[in-house]
Amino acid sequence: MSQKPDFMEPCELEIVIRPPLKLASLQAHPERTIVVVNGIPVGGPEVVVMAGPCAVENEDQIMSTARAVKAGGGKILRGGAYKPRTSPYSFQGLKEEGLKLLAQAREETGLPVVTEVMDARHLDLVSRYADILQVGSRNMQNFTLLEEVGNCRMPVVLKRGMSATIEELLQAAEYVMKGGNHQIILCERGIRTFETSTRNTLDLNSVPMLKKHTHLPVIVDPSHGTGHAWMVPALAAAAIAVGADGLLVEVHYKPQEALSDGVQSLTPDNFELMMNALKAVAAAVGRR
Repeated sequence: MSQKPDFMEPCELEIVIRPPLKLASLQAHPERTIVVVNGIPVGGPEVVVMAGPCAVENEDQIMSTARAVKAGGGKILRGGAYKPRTSPYSFQGLKEEGLKLLAQAREETGLPVVTEVMDARHLDLVSRYADILQVGSRNMQNFTLLEEVGNCRMPVVLKRGMSATIEELLQAAEYVMKGGNHQIILCERGIRTFETSTRNTLDLNSVPMLKKHTHLPVIVDPSHGTGHAWMVPALAAAAIAVGADGLLVEVHYKPQEALSDGVQSLTPDNFELMMNALKAVAAAVGRR
């Protein structure tokens, strides 16, 4: 009898067995987790869209964009108050003033807020204003931060590191869950490859792979995944088609004037057009 070739399904059990995922694995928790944010379930039948500017810049910008997100059908407002930038001379965010403006936008629109926490020292402050904490790609393996976030009881969007494997992303989630916080939403935001035509390579393979190995909800960020606003609608549709539970999309009322990531930000009109087009895709795969 011939033996099964070594190359057949080479990594089928690696994520589950080496090293063990005691909390994040589907094997350990067979029921799918639904993270509820102010009454909005992430991980259920509805594809939840989180949208807003990369960075909060001023009151007019965040309020105008928040209204457009609400009108277009977005359910959660995203916006950065603390911004990790490659260059120390780039706009670093408004910090607490940005958090206050996000809270103001939430009060008017009713949209819950997701914003990034960059440092364990900022956690208490950010938690007072945010409804969802975001751990960005650069901090996916900031284990001190992950442990502190694990001590919170707030929902968390955990973004995949730009050079991280799926197994490393799940281990990062395990750090948070080990502290007692199981309200984690995993986010695929693109990885670095040899390709230079896009900002990153959006790894849509990760969505069904994560769904196979973890009970946690999975969302996709096509804005960072491509770096081009014109590509975002197509990749957003593809993400829903392969099983994503939500999207994280950058929208700016005047992308040409944005202090951060304007080139990948949708205008309010294009956001509305995308949202209308995505309804058919969601319906085709049994989502809404």
